[in-house]
Amino acid sequence: MNLKSKRIRLIDCLRGFSLLGILLANMLIFQYGMHGKDLLHLFHVTTVESTAHKFVQLLVEGSFMPIFTFVFGFGMIKMKESLNAKKRKAGLPLLRRFALLGVIGFLHSTFLWEGDILLYYGMIGVLLLIFMNRKPKTLIIWSCVLLTLVGLLGIFPGNKEAKSTQETNQRIEAYVKNTVTLYAEGSYAEIKHDRATADPMGKSPAEMLVLTMIAPMLHMPLFLLGMYAAKRQWFADPEQKGAIYRKYMLIFLPLGLLFKSYNLLYPEEIGAGTGLLVGGSLLSIGYMMAFAFTYSKFSSSRLFEYFEAVGKLSLTNYLMQTVICTTIFYGYGLGWFGKIGIILGCALAFLIYALQMLVSIWYNSHFKSGAIERIMRMWTYFSFSGKAKRKKTTPAVEM
Repeated sequence: MNLKSKRIRLIDCLRGFSLLGILLANMLIFQYGMHGKDLLHLFHVTTVESTAHKFVQLLVEGSFMPIFTFVFGFGMIKMKESLNAKKRKAGLPLLRRFALLGVIGFLHSTFLWEGDILLYYGMIGVLLLIFMNRKPKTLIIWSCVLLTLVGLLGIFPGNKEAKSTQETNQRIEAYVKNTVTLYAEGSYAEIKHDRATADPMGKSPAEMLVLTMIAPMLHMPLFLLGMYAAKRQWFADPEQKGAIYRKYMLIFLPLGLLFKSYNLLYPEEIGAGTGLLVGGSLLSIGYMMAFAFTYSKFSSSRLFEYFEAVGKLSLTNYLMQTVICTTIFYGYGLGWFGKIGIILGCALAFLIYALQMLVSIWYNSHFKSGAIERIMRMWTYFSFSGKAKRKKTTPAVEM
């Protein structure tokens, strides 16, 4: 029981840690919009701010969401094992869970913010059911194959001189210029309408279908790796695995940084896209191993209790980050959209996360689960208690 508790605690800590990086990355979207974050010259940022942006791109963007993805796959296997231990099948409960996650994500993206990931997670969770009963070897092979394919997608840079590319870039730039005023001064209804109707990419239905088919492949490697890690007990008894965590930390941290640095330094060269698409995943593995290594040495540290508290309320905290930040940056709140810069934005992210740590610690000391988490569990298990009941077995009748 003790070993299981430690393993679960480390995963909760990792989940909480990932939310810090996700908030730092999302702060760019909150401040400048989904497309505006890559067109910062339209916001007249200073050289210092541009340098800070490069560091965020290198160290944060695309390297913390994969941790959340990994933990999602990990948790899926652990839920299956828990249900199986109670003589219940996991398929239907997980399907219900993903359906509700998709509904929450749809509401989140419709009424609050364009950067939602929950709808996507709900949809891809259904796809992951195909791999749920596969052997660990099968999972790791698929993870490596898909990561390789993702890397191949980014080998050759796009043709920026193509007419279609230039037209798309012009549409996006015009859209971003419009958001500078709209999101900073617009009402809730105006911003919501823009979110629902604007089409800055101008993609045809066929092009959108291709993108929809490619999107899962970009993130499947870390989902599958998380499932593999759960089956291989990567985080069981972490105090005894410090040397293993350190070994992989020293491999994947520099490898991920090397790939991402190449993309930032030579964005027009062959393989730059590979550096971006693969580097983020490699760096995320390095971050996880570094975190697990630190945990193996200092698991009793108070800091890990805070990460754990945030992780236990991950869904609630993720949604609250949206509520807080849209209120700060959008016109129906403080209207700071595009105004405070990268450095102060990062400082604000740390402040918000610190407050979430304090609130989460207090909340967990009074309640067993968050409101959203409780609803998810009740729906998943069809139980008011939010727990799966052990299936009763009919005793054999002696003849």
